[in-house]
Parts: sequence; C-alpha cells; structure tokens
Amino acid sequence: EINDSEGHPSSSHQTLKGTSKWATSLENLLEDPEGVKRFREFLKKEFSEENVLFWLACEEFKKTQGKKQMQEKAKEIYMTFLSSKASSQVNVEGQSRLSETILETPHPLMFQKLQDQIFNLMKYDSYSRFLKSDIFLNHKKSEEQEENSPEAQTAAKRASRIYNT
Repeated sequence: EINDSEGHPSSSHQTLKGTSKWATSLENLLEDPEGVKRFREFLKKEFSEENVLFWLACEEFKKTQGKKQMQEKAKEIYMTFLSSKASSQVNVEGQSRLSETILETPHPLMFQKLQDQIFNLMKYDSYSRFLKSDIFLNHKKSEEQEENSPEAQTAAKRASRIYNT
C-alpha cells in the first residue's frame, strides 16, 4: 500500500465522492442524486432547469418496458419538453422534425440525438458555471468541514489502524 506523507492511503486508492467526484465530469455529477439536486437548484436560478429535467426524463425513458408505457412516456416527454406548446420547452435543433406521429411507434433511443444536444449544452455551458457557483462551492465547503470534524478524523484514524496493521 502506498501512503502519502501523513500516512494516509494515496489518492489513487481512494474513491472520489461528493463534490470532488462532481467536479471530474458532468457524467459523474448526473450519476449522483445529490449532485443532480444541486445542479437542478443552480439551473433553476439560471432559468434552464428544463435541460437537466429533459435529460433525466430521456434516461428514464430508455428503461421503459412495454409499448403502451413507452407511448405514454414518449408523449409526456414530447408534450413537456419538445412541443411548440411545451411547458418546459428545451432548445434543440431538429425538434421540429420530431412530429407527434413518431410517438405512435416509440423506441428506447428515439430521443437520443436531442438528449445528446442537451447534454453537450449543459457540459459546455452551464456545468462550468455550476462548478464556480455558490451552490457548488458552499456544498464543497460543508463537505470539507465534515471531513475535518473531530468525529470524522477519529473514524479515519480507527480505519487507518485497522488497515495498517
């Protein structure tokens, strides 16, 4: 086992979690329910929460089983995010080509191109601003304070004694 100067296991053996993991990629952020919650909070302030909601709806849609359920979910996604009358319309190219007729014969990847556009929009636009936002920085600070609390340190010392014997 490789240890750093303070005798802690080196970072290559530690699993990143929380804000550290969110900061490595948008994919990691979107895999963490707490990360999604904080990102949504940020996007709401930027008036673009519909982007992450659409992305999440598409992820959920891919897991949908049964033609009837797929039709219902596809219609819901279309009406919520893609229709010209959508309540939370996302701004994607090609949505005008997506007509309601496609909803009759849905397939798991029918929204993939649009989902990828939204993902890239978030990745190259709002994600970098999120990492500089008060929401992210305050969450990171509170995580660091928890890690440096006396309880966390004694638990870490107990764990290191167990693993270093």
